Amino acid sequence: METGDFRKAVDGAIERGDEAAAAAMLAAAWEAEPSSALAGFVASRYARLAPAPGLVKQRWAILRSFTVEPLVPILQAGAYTANVRLEIHLGEFNAYVQEMLDGESSLYRFAPDVVLLAVQTRDVAPELWRGEDVSAELVDGVLARYAAWIASFRSRCNAALIVHGLEVPASPAGGILDAQRPEDQAGAVQRINRGLRALAAEHHGVYLLDYDGLVARHGRAKWGDARKWLTVRLPVASENLPRLAQEWLRYLHPLAGKVAKCVAVDLDNTLWGGVIGEDGMAGIRLSAEHPGAAFQELQRALLDLKRRGILLAICSKNNPADAEEALSGHPGMLLRPADFAATRINWNQKADNLREIAAELNIGLDSVAFLDDNPVERQHVREQAPEAIVVPLPEDPVRYAQAVRDCPWFERLTLSEEDLKRGEYYAAQRERAQLERAVTSKEDFYRSLAQVAEIAPVNPQTLARAAQLTQKTNQFNVTTRRYTEQQLAELAARGEYRVWSLRVTDRYADNGLVAVAITRMEGQVCEIETLLMSCRVIGRTVETALLAALVAQARAQGAEVLRGWFLPTKKNAPAADFYRTHGFQEARQEAEGTLWSLDLAQSEIPVPEWIQLRGLPLTQAEAR
Repeated sequence: METGDFRKAVDGAIERGDEAAAAAMLAAAWEAEPSSALAGFVASRYARLAPAPGLVKQRWAILRSFTVEPLVPILQAGAYTANVRLEIHLGEFNAYVQEMLDGESSLYRFAPDVVLLAVQTRDVAPELWRGEDVSAELVDGVLARYAAWIASFRSRCNAALIVHGLEVPASPAGGILDAQRPEDQAGAVQRINRGLRALAAEHHGVYLLDYDGLVARHGRAKWGDARKWLTVRLPVASENLPRLAQEWLRYLHPLAGKVAKCVAVDLDNTLWGGVIGEDGMAGIRLSAEHPGAAFQELQRALLDLKRRGILLAICSKNNPADAEEALSGHPGMLLRPADFAATRINWNQKADNLREIAAELNIGLDSVAFLDDNPVERQHVREQAPEAIVVPLPEDPVRYAQAVRDCPWFERLTLSEEDLKRGEYYAAQRERAQLERAVTSKEDFYRSLAQVAEIAPVNPQTLARAAQLTQKTNQFNVTTRRYTEQQLAELAARGEYRVWSLRVTDRYADNGLVAVAITRMEGQVCEIETLLMSCRVIGRTVETALLAALVAQARAQGAEVLRGWFLPTKKNAPAADFYRTHGFQEARQEAEGTLWSLDLAQSEIPVPEWIQLRGLPLTQAEAR
């Protein structure tokens, strides 16, 4: 569709009230061409649409030492396609130090969720950029300044902070001599970047953006535009502006909770070349040599995702026997059946199979990414299962792996122990399901699990996982309030708050940290501000054990009433009756939700007999 026709079609859809069609056209156009020329139109038209279900609003502040204004519409357009509405505050040009150090600055008045510190080598270390000084003293001085800025910022603001690393000049001042020196220009920049990485690790919610790596990937010599730098202080060439914005968006996804928990992959011409039902085992292309090497590289990329804690699934129209023979027996396969947490190999519509996969894994459909070489299948899923994430694949299989690695839905900023063991958890879940089918009653099943639940205050070792759960858990979540690591740490340090985590083990596996609860004392009332639990253990009465522990702790703090809100969302229906079924009474009904209350003098919530509760400074009998 021509540009003019496309814009008329979008405006026409908006005018007749067909906002879904307008949003689909905007997303497809941006997927095909995420450019500066299109960004303003896409961002402006998305802004005219009613908020879509699940829309996340984020406030970003950009502190900079160079012109970034042309990047703003590109960033907003890309965020809209991920169902995130960005409000952006631009710091004054080259005033980043003052804004971070001044507690009354416009930065802090804006109250951002995320702050981006985009500073160039030539501005923060001009002597290094010109090659005049590459000494250890200069490196230490630069790092000391960053340390002071970050510490000042963190003392005033709990927003996430993304710090640009420094870039190496395209041409070293000393020419080839630079590589011969013990203290060289490139080495000094690399030492600063290593120091920045260490500084980020010292603070919750501070992350390093590898700006030098970004520049190198797209060609150091062609990254900038000397004329634009000298005239308008824009150091990035026009064609690279979308690439810089896309790099920023890779951080937006995990920070906004817009991430895939599972990738469901097709088989024929996706995981291997050819059609197994027609070409047979010997005929499919899958080896270390071209053309089969492209498909092995995609499998390596998928294994990388698995190591990030992202589940793998199969969604294929195929004869199950043929497909399973290739999966198990082809010598070129890097992935094996055990690597997949769910499998749908049949002749059903793929949109239906994706829904079944999401249900089996107990995750939302909007957490499932779909990977298929066939554009017709991709479009069908977009239309029939619009919540799912459809990963665009190029026509050339050689580029499949890079498309997966570039997809921002797969990004993570931290990895917890639970992320690394997610595949094991689902393997254990399959064994539990087999046991449940074998026993005669739910109670016998629960007893046979031998569950141990350990509740403890959140500490530095569990903080990252607890924050991750608040950001990702949608189904069993009574308020769906999101917290960053630094926000949880701040609450845990306040006397009236308690921030609890719950770890569960059973006869099959250590399920890891699966629940978070936040309570606040006010007089003789203890309020549950957050209570959430991973889908991994929902339905095994662990939620009752957690509530029993909260009741016991509230009594120990002198509370007479325990209360909590249920705030309904599109996804948290599994938690809708949680308070009612545990004896709470409705105290107040408001537009946003219902307040539930429990009289602690009149009510008891026992720990289920088949769960051993540990951790609180109370015995299990007291908790009952």
